[in-house]
Amino acid sequence: MRQDVLYFFDRKPEALPLYETFEQKVLSGMDGVTVKVQKTQIAFSNRHNFAFVSFLPVRKAKERPEVYIVVTFGLGYHLESPRIDAAVEPYPGRWTHHVLISGTDEIDDELMGWVEEAAAFSAGKR
Repeated sequence: MRQDVLYFFDRKPEALPLYETFEQKVLSGMDGVTVKVQKTQIAFSNRHNFAFVSFLPVRKAKERPEVYIVVTFGLGYHLESPRIDAAVEPYPGRWTHHVLISGTDEIDDELMGWVEEAAAFSAGKR
């Protein structure tokens, strides 16, 4: 594991296995993806950023599990699913979706399909 990733999870090391599973699935399922660790999030990009991992508080504190990550991705439409904790439209026709993940079993085909769709949407931007 890269040192910058370990540093990102320094305060929440119990969430690292969630991230490792997500990163492995993204990198093994898509070509040309780069990973950039930033102060508050880890960004996945092709030409543009298409997915992020963070600890964004998308639920009230009492409703959040002790161990979690938030996967954020952008699509050209508002995705309707009970798994989406929050969705906003920062620009017309660009929707940002947040999904709280508390177990590796939640990093499933449905989530990865959304992330792959986000990667294709990102690659198509000018």
